Amino acid sequence: MAKPAVPICPVARTLDVIGARWTPLILRDLLLHGAQRFQDLQNSLVSIAPTTLSDRLKTLERHGIVERRFYSEHPPRAEYVLTRKGRELGPVVRAMREWGEKYKD
Repeated sequence: MAKPAVPICPVARTLDVIGARWTPLILRDLLLHGAQRFQDLQNSLVSIAPTTLSDRLKTLERHGIVERRFYSEHPPRAEYVLTRKGRELGPVVRAMREWGEKYKD
C-alpha cells in the first residue's frame, strides 16, 4: 500500500499531528504542569481510555513533540515531557483556551 501524501497545507499538516481527540488536552496538561507520568495524565483526562492515551503519546513522541524520560530502573517508570518543538505549541493551545473562554456560551 502506498504511503499517504503529506498535505501541502500547513494547517492540515499540523492537524495530522495534534488534531486527534484528546491530543490538545495532553498538550495542555504538559504545558501547564511540566513532566507528567502516564497515570497523572490519565487522572487528569478522566474519560480517556488507556489505549487511547498510549496511542496519542506515541504519536506525539514519533513527531518529536513529546519525549519519554525514564526516572526509575526497577521497576522502569517513565514521565512525558514536551520537547522544544512541543513547547512551541504553547501559543496554539493558549489561543484555543482564549477562544473557548470568549465563546463559552
